[in-house]
Amino acid sequence: MTTHAPLAMLLPAIPFAAALVTLLLPQRSRAVAATLGIAGAAGALALTLVLLLTFDQPYGGYVELVRFGELAVSFGVRVDTAALLVAVATGVVALAVQVYSVSYLHDDQRYAPYAAQVSLFTAAMLLVLVAGDLIVLLVGWEVMGICSYLLIAHDRRLPAAPGAAVKAFLVTRVGDVGFWLGIILLGVGAGSFRIADVLAAVTAGEISGTVLTVAALGLLAGVAGKSAQFPLHTWLPDAMAGPTPISALIHAATMVAAGIYVVFRLYPVFSGATGVLAVLGVMAAVTMLLGALAATAAEDIKRVLAWSTVSQLAYMAGALAIGATAAALFHLLTHAAFKALLFLGAGIVIHAVGTNLMSGMGGLRRALPATFWSMTIGLAALVGLPPLAGFWSKDAILYAASGTAGWVAALVFAAGLATVVVTAWYATRLWLRTFFGAPRPSSQEGSPLQAMAVSGDPSSKPVHGAPPLMLWPVVALAVPSALLGFAAFAEAFVPWLQTPDPVEWAGEYVAGAQAPVPVLAEQELLHIGVFMVVPVAAVALGIVLAWAMWRRDTAADPARLLGPVRPVFAHAFYLDQVQHAVVVRPVTAFARAVRRTDEVVVDGAVEGTGRGTLGIGALLARAHRGAVPRAVAAVLGGALLFGIVAVTLGGAW
Repeated sequence: MTTHAPLAMLLPAIPFAAALVTLLLPQRSRAVAATLGIAGAAGALALTLVLLLTFDQPYGGYVELVRFGELAVSFGVRVDTAALLVAVATGVVALAVQVYSVSYLHDDQRYAPYAAQVSLFTAAMLLVLVAGDLIVLLVGWEVMGICSYLLIAHDRRLPAAPGAAVKAFLVTRVGDVGFWLGIILLGVGAGSFRIADVLAAVTAGEISGTVLTVAALGLLAGVAGKSAQFPLHTWLPDAMAGPTPISALIHAATMVAAGIYVVFRLYPVFSGATGVLAVLGVMAAVTMLLGALAATAAEDIKRVLAWSTVSQLAYMAGALAIGATAAALFHLLTHAAFKALLFLGAGIVIHAVGTNLMSGMGGLRRALPATFWSMTIGLAALVGLPPLAGFWSKDAILYAASGTAGWVAALVFAAGLATVVVTAWYATRLWLRTFFGAPRPSSQEGSPLQAMAVSGDPSSKPVHGAPPLMLWPVVALAVPSALLGFAAFAEAFVPWLQTPDPVEWAGEYVAGAQAPVPVLAEQELLHIGVFMVVPVAAVALGIVLAWAMWRRDTAADPARLLGPVRPVFAHAFYLDQVQHAVVVRPVTAFARAVRRTDEVVVDGAVEGTGRGTLGIGALLARAHRGAVPRAVAAVLGGALLFGIVAVTLGGAW
């Protein structure tokens, strides 16, 4: 075990300890719970930064927990640059969410369990990142699923929250069945659950092709569930019923990012399996367009951002499908920054106007200037405007797809480029409808925008300004959303962007060596520069189209010009309804039939036996309830009869 391995083991332990202590507090212990939550996230982030700054080469350590015959389960860590970079993103977002929540949930009577669950969620994600054993990784994976259920359903005053939590839990559980199967097959096939041993067995060809393919497909099912990829994507938009800080945490740095990271971490398993990367590529192409088109007609600001997350995760999945593992990781990091910013900024807007619907917003740029500029940076990073972070990471994916042979790469490139246009359109729509035009008071009496709508003066409206603890995290996240892309030019980051062969790199990772640092030729750099024009032109097209539609009538929704396809997009191609008809209704009907069978047949037989026994007992009881004289006469008569029989038989003998 290396000297750094015990420190790496502390990464999930710090927020876990904070969660454990906070759970023991009374529910109304807000100050102590907030302090522990913030301290746990800050401690994990600080330790991650120390490990990253002192990082030399991949390292790990194991402590055997239990053995099943030849198979051992170990608590161990395996740390490399990728794990630490994603851990930094997780720590930053978790810290921002803990600070933001202090003011956002200022009147919450159950703040202590909320803060504890956020800390536990953070610990579970960090455990997935540094896990050196598949079983340990699975523990973190499952704890995240439990925490997502608890946190989405935290506000019990919201009627949609419990149903959304149950849906998120059940849909992801469908994929997790395959994930369990994949882990078992890999562990048995490799003779070990240690990730390094599994990857070594895969690269050495010690696991049969059939087993590897089935295992990879099982893992892919779990990834599709956790990362909300088609067809298991339907839970994520509904999860917006939870508190806004939880939306930021789930969408930016935990849960949905875990699926992408697992594919990155176990990439030789997927690349060595027959046809699995092609399945991933098709799934990604469908999901990125589906999510983007659904966002064009969504009216809830959080739902627009949720569909955006579905689409952006598909970019990462598409990059992994074509072997651009470093570009996928880079986009995961930039997405964590700007998506956390956008959700927390949306929370400030909702806090100000009292509604999630963009029809109740408008003209907020002067009333909420810091939020306006921060969200402008976040939306620009989302659409890929240079030189913001999202431009470099998304462009890296498109560039890799354009230079990779095969129909999967062509499909990913075509879908990705089309999604750039659609993303620019719906992000511009959100920006214009929220911050520009005349104020649009909601239908509720006493809306915060009503005074502003009447006078047109931002200073006259009773819009709630954002408290400092809500505003500071948003402004802070604007910095990486703007500047993180320039990390692509740092020498330390070059190997992760330009890894020549992901399978070859994975073999070196197993051996514990660093990936080689390639040197880009001047001609290649020129090619990249020329290629950048293509996505920028796509972004410009989407922005101009949205602006032109909005300028026709600034009080109306540009989505009205989508015509007959608008309801199709608004209902996300009715896939929820299809899922309800094909899965939910049959399962519910089957459950009712089983219940009726149990009540009528099983319970009927048991209860009928009981009733029959009681009936027979009642008859016997009535027979024994005769009057005393008759009973005495019956006894004497019986005795006389037995006496006569005895005398008769005695004389005969």
